[in-house]
Amino acid sequence: MTDAAETIERSVTHATFAVERSYDASPARVFAAWAEPERKARWFGNPEDGVAEFELDFRVGGREFNRGKVEGQEYTYEARYQDIVPDVRIVYAYDMHLEGTRISVSLGTVELEPEGDGTRLTYTEQGAYLDGLDSADQRESGTGGLLDALGAELARED
Repeated sequence: MTDAAETIERSVTHATFAVERSYDASPARVFAAWAEPERKARWFGNPEDGVAEFELDFRVGGREFNRGKVEGQEYTYEARYQDIVPDVRIVYAYDMHLEGTRISVSLGTVELEPEGDGTRLTYTEQGAYLDGLDSADQRESGTGGLLDALGAELARED
């Protein structure tokens, strides 16, 4: 019997992308939506297929864990917070797994800047996308969807 790992063509693609959004909410409110477990659980994940498991220990050195399904496939996200400046910046390193196989390792940076009465959020990701199982284009699209969900959550709170 052949080990499935032996049949995968090994490769890594490095890429960086940035996604920006403007929100009608103060930097403190946007930051809180990332920092408070109950709030983040409402927008971070896939509500259609459900989140099976979610943990958030939001502090430097703290861990975030999220497991759920997207289109019937199980994804696992595990992050470690590297730098947090309240209402200004969040930096974290994270792994993504698909059905138990690591598909990427990334460094994500969230920057919050006042913009009028609201906030300009810039998310930058530097990623290593593994074995053709993930790509920067897919991740950028998914991140855009998450940031749109954050916007909907902030609007819902109003």
